[in-house]
Amino acid sequence: MTVDTRNAFATDLLAWFDRHGRHDLPWQHPRDAYRVWLSEVMLQQTQVTTVIPYFLRFVGTLPTLRDLAAADEDTVLALWSGLGYYRRARFLHRAAQICVEQHQGELPRDFDALAALPGIGRSTAGAILAQAHGLRFPILDGNVKRVLTRYHGIHGHPGQSAVEKVLWQHADAHTPDERVADYTQAIMDLGATLCVRSRPLCSGCPLAAGCVAHRDGLTAQLPSAKPSKAIPTRSTVMLVLRDANKRVLLERRGPQGVWSGLWSLPEATDHDGAWRAAQQLARIDDAQALAPFIHVFSHYRLQVEPLLFDDATAHRAIADNPSLRWCDTGEIAALGLPAPVRSLLQSLQGIMQ
Repeated sequence: MTVDTRNAFATDLLAWFDRHGRHDLPWQHPRDAYRVWLSEVMLQQTQVTTVIPYFLRFVGTLPTLRDLAAADEDTVLALWSGLGYYRRARFLHRAAQICVEQHQGELPRDFDALAALPGIGRSTAGAILAQAHGLRFPILDGNVKRVLTRYHGIHGHPGQSAVEKVLWQHADAHTPDERVADYTQAIMDLGATLCVRSRPLCSGCPLAAGCVAHRDGLTAQLPSAKPSKAIPTRSTVMLVLRDANKRVLLERRGPQGVWSGLWSLPEATDHDGAWRAAQQLARIDDAQALAPFIHVFSHYRLQVEPLLFDDATAHRAIADNPSLRWCDTGEIAALGLPAPVRSLLQSLQGIMQ
């Protein structure tokens, strides 16, 4: 007798989900397309426990797709501030605007049209259609990749195109025809709670009996690690110019590079450059070196040396530059700032509450 492995896999997983899955995540109530989409984008590179307060704050301020489309970029980035990978927020914003312009203010239910929107790839489109509409589309996020890699004993880094192609084939084969929304949540839950990166809890896994990695003692080796590459370190000096009213001078970053479009602190490559830059921006008397820190990006480490210039007097030219503005505590809180810059300002008494 031939066993339908897709249904066996899905049946066991759904039975586990009914007893142990996560049924009270905020984007599940209601589980509409906008909330699913927002949660899927936030969950890229980010844990559920971190995402929940950001999600609640975001939908509390922008409860619908049309609200998101109508918001200004500073509002969107301020709500996103701290989640990192800010391009995700810009893609959300632009995709919402396109939906208003071209799709009657709704996320399209057609897969190709949905996947064509900025920031929505194959897996995110599948998750939206499966969870919000119950349509049969597979997903392949990081958790699902880990589950399928171990279950089928697939070697090679999951990010490699050949390996990913095989994983998509398995993802499609295992996706059932019914209860697709629950199945999609179930396989993500399994990867997030049991089939975790290190020390997976195989004793509680509903798929352990058929898992190659569990059978062969390969759970520590699979998924295969990404080929290592040395991470370079870059240095910058951040200028904290603060006037007599304790306002801080912020500069909007350009459209390219990290933190593009966010409000941040002016920067220089070294201390001499920092002094020259500060003198061009304001009249200054002295500088205080603040505690240096390191911020780690995916592809390099940034070593930051902050310099505080207190009681700075702005040059009049600043008022004519839309990329520069003096901000008090309330204004800073309402802007999109990189997380390490916000933390730096929060550490200075009188800057932020």
